[in-house]
Amino acid sequence: MRSPATGAPAERREGREKVTGTARYAAEFPAPGRLFARPVPAGVARGRVRGVDASAALGLPGVVSVLTHENAPRLTEPDDPILAVLQDDRVPHRGWFVALVVADSPEAARAGAAAVRVDCSAEPHDVTLSGTHPDAYEPEEANGGHPAVRERGDSRRAFASAAVRVDVGYRVPPLHNHPMEPHASTAHWDGEHLTVHTSSQGTTTVRDVLAALFGLAGERITVVAEHVGGGFGSKGTPRPDVVLAVMAALRHTGRQVTVALPRRFLPSVVGHRAPTLHRLRLGADADGRLTCLDHEVTTHTSRVKEFVEQAAVPARVMYAAPHSRTAHRVVPLDVPSPSWMRAPGEAPGMYALESAVDELAVELGMDPVELRVRNEPETEPDSGRPFSSRHLVECLREGARRFGWERRDPRPRSGRQGPLLVGTGVAAATYPVMVSPSTAAARALPDGSFLVEVNATDIGTGARTVLAQIAADALDVPLERVRVRLGSSDLPSAPLAGGSSGTASWGGPVHEACVRLAHRLAAFPGPVPEHGLVEHADTAGSADADSGYARHAFGAHFAEVAVDTVTGEVRARRLLGVYAAGRILNARTARSQFVGGMTMGLGMALTEGSTVDAAFGDFAESDLASYHVPAHADVPDVEAHWVEEDDPHLNPMGSKGIGEIGIVGTAAAVGNAVHHATGVRFRELPLTPDRVLTALLESGR
Repeated sequence: MRSPATGAPAERREGREKVTGTARYAAEFPAPGRLFARPVPAGVARGRVRGVDASAALGLPGVVSVLTHENAPRLTEPDDPILAVLQDDRVPHRGWFVALVVADSPEAARAGAAAVRVDCSAEPHDVTLSGTHPDAYEPEEANGGHPAVRERGDSRRAFASAAVRVDVGYRVPPLHNHPMEPHASTAHWDGEHLTVHTSSQGTTTVRDVLAALFGLAGERITVVAEHVGGGFGSKGTPRPDVVLAVMAALRHTGRQVTVALPRRFLPSVVGHRAPTLHRLRLGADADGRLTCLDHEVTTHTSRVKEFVEQAAVPARVMYAAPHSRTAHRVVPLDVPSPSWMRAPGEAPGMYALESAVDELAVELGMDPVELRVRNEPETEPDSGRPFSSRHLVECLREGARRFGWERRDPRPRSGRQGPLLVGTGVAAATYPVMVSPSTAAARALPDGSFLVEVNATDIGTGARTVLAQIAADALDVPLERVRVRLGSSDLPSAPLAGGSSGTASWGGPVHEACVRLAHRLAAFPGPVPEHGLVEHADTAGSADADSGYARHAFGAHFAEVAVDTVTGEVRARRLLGVYAAGRILNARTARSQFVGGMTMGLGMALTEGSTVDAAFGDFAESDLASYHVPAHADVPDVEAHWVEEDDPHLNPMGSKGIGEIGIVGTAAAVGNAVHHATGVRFRELPLTPDRVLTALLESGR
């Protein structure tokens, strides 16, 4: 009997192309006469454009045009206001694009952009978030459609009467996605048809947005994202680069135009994780059972559009507490619009919650693993629905076994090694299971091979490979006989790669179409005709049907750190993650995703952070020289494992998303390890040497 393709550690199908440099990204589609365009950002934090002098730029060799709000093509008002570029004279935040220089080379475009003179009138601005900001308000919803406030019982009274209490605040700074491939788009009008290559997590969405903006029929647009060099949420929806590229191509019909955003522009125009201020109040009885759990979050949004980081939502899922209040407040400021960043809501929210749980364990004198196990809920606390599967306790137990947790001396500062203080920490993780309707087609060809078509996007996760594995099993054929086409809006429509929902959304119709094709082939008389046999599938009505179950992935993170008492430097020696994420469809790519998420969580804990300059109105850390992401040397030992989980309430594959849960608990595990090492509780990220050393000196340790 043939071994199943799913679950096997199949190699990435595009791996050779990537390592040999033959994989082409959005800015790498050269054509004769190609033009390059570079945006000009506003130089004030808030105001109006009084005038643009492009004469010097137009006099430079190679510069062919300059677009401003006075001569750019008019757009239909977009649903997403950040796409209304070059439509009026307003400047809602520093970095907002106010002109576009089009030239025959990237160098000429850069020189032309530097030569454009923009006269702006500055208006008073406010970019500073505080918990007492007078403009803070309670929104109707947080991101994802979650109610801003949820209450059960009387948490205020329960907290006042609790035997053991923790009342603490945490702060997570703005964070930036910084994918390896910056946002870029190449647009070309060929007669009546527009073709766009763009770095996006979903080309169906890009096509639909461009059609609405430019008043075009969708069939006149093809959007391609053959390879995408990372996104982490920032490429989940169209960004200004694709609109500007189409604008310039419309102005210069018949010539290709490429817009590749400089990395220093990204923090201002492609979204960021908004800063979050957290207040946690946990009350427990003497045995460690939670009696109340309150999580209140204050965050910022732009004045362009409302985006509320749903950081209090994970607290509605995690622990059994009869009394609870989770709430969000938001402050509109003159800042760039925040957006999705890997595990939005869960990453900052679980950092605060899992740090507070660790503080409660210290107050109780209880092992932090056992405290979490003791408060395991029977049903989802917020909704009361049964979990489709929940194996968090197994993750904690297996992680503790693999990590050697039983050898841990719980006393802070018990692990001194010369000038180094060594400590260990633990945190739990959760991420919701999400799935959207999708379509797919499967074709049997006369040579015995099969072609699967779906407009999925491979953002580096190995989507081509895992979809081929799903198809091979549904067809009951060897993996090498299946080809997959994806990444083009001309293919069967599919939702974007985001929310750890890609494989679950695309895999359902791929499986269904292949099962239908297999049944048809079994009953088909004679050989496959020259044009092949095709079956289609559409999961609308099933993938988006209401479920009676609360569906989430869970995990446990363990960390060992060494803190240098001379320099304040924190080094992660070991990271371990154990996950319950449904059926693992490809062991190789799954481990890569888990490790990648943990590495990003390590950066969140130790190196990544951004500040908004109050006077200048911009992010001070706008490139990889000042915004520090982890390198291989920053953690010598990182392991990812999973427990077997059979969940029949998800999709035909039994899979859950894995792209984001790896980041969720890492920062808290590292922070808790630093407390164990030093005896000092740090409540603001990142744990940089200056912050750590100052606290050690102030504590006299």
